[in-house]
Amino acid sequence: MKLKKKRKPGKPPWLKKSLPKGGDYQRVRSLLSNAGLHTVCQEANCPNMFECFSKNTATFMILGSECTRNCRFCNIACGSPLPVDPDEPMRLAKAALNLKLKYVVVTSVTRDDLEDGGASHFAGTIKAIKATLPDNPKVEVLIPDFQGNIEALKIVVSANPDVLNHNIETVPSLYPIARPEANYQQSLDLLQIVNTIDSSMPVKSGIMVGLGETVEELEQTLTDLYNHGCDIITLGQYLQPTKAHLKVEKYYSPVEFKQLERKARHIGFQKVAAGPFVRSSYNAQELFDS
Repeated sequence: MKLKKKRKPGKPPWLKKSLPKGGDYQRVRSLLSNAGLHTVCQEANCPNMFECFSKNTATFMILGSECTRNCRFCNIACGSPLPVDPDEPMRLAKAALNLKLKYVVVTSVTRDDLEDGGASHFAGTIKAIKATLPDNPKVEVLIPDFQGNIEALKIVVSANPDVLNHNIETVPSLYPIARPEANYQQSLDLLQIVNTIDSSMPVKSGIMVGLGETVEELEQTLTDLYNHGCDIITLGQYLQPTKAHLKVEKYYSPVEFKQLERKARHIGFQKVAAGPFVRSSYNAQELFDS
């Protein structure tokens, strides 16, 4: 008698997402393709891509599509990046204008091959957006750690983004397996230094849950972030992009995300987004305005 293979449990029902009907999905995709622009939505295979594109918005990703790091949770390709494209900031600004965006989110691959980590390209992109879009657009940047280069951070901050975001991603005990080329304390220090450069600039960070962290570790990381000047926090469920990436150790329920939100608010965060589909730039304008 043959034994039946044990079926792997599928995703829980709260992670089943129906595709939006209608909207501007195809128009946004074509516009980005024709402009030669990348988005983290596409490169990271974000579960919210169809929703965001259909709502006429996207998170732009500058400095190419090849990352110099190989984080084991991330779906963005690791390889040898192309030279920096000097026309990219203006193409991005024009695309944001065509999309009629009032709040623009810009992130990048990590470029450890560049002396300033791409900071000057971030600054040029911020300036191009603010010079091209009408009615004082808001710009949120989600930056890499610049390997702790304070001068690079100053270049970005001096371009006056409206929010500076840098994701801590996970708890310190999981850095060796999830972010082996990053440093937990270095990321915390970067967030704190933003406040010393410009104390009025909102600072944001994000955490993925489900990699094997404990609730106590999450609480400590939230406390660390708050104590290092972080104002806005996002907490979302890690989803394994491919079999080569880290496995999901736990699916947090919507109730558990509510509990995490309450913990974050108890620590002192005024602006918190927590939920299975929350990502650092998901509904960024709504969180900023809340």
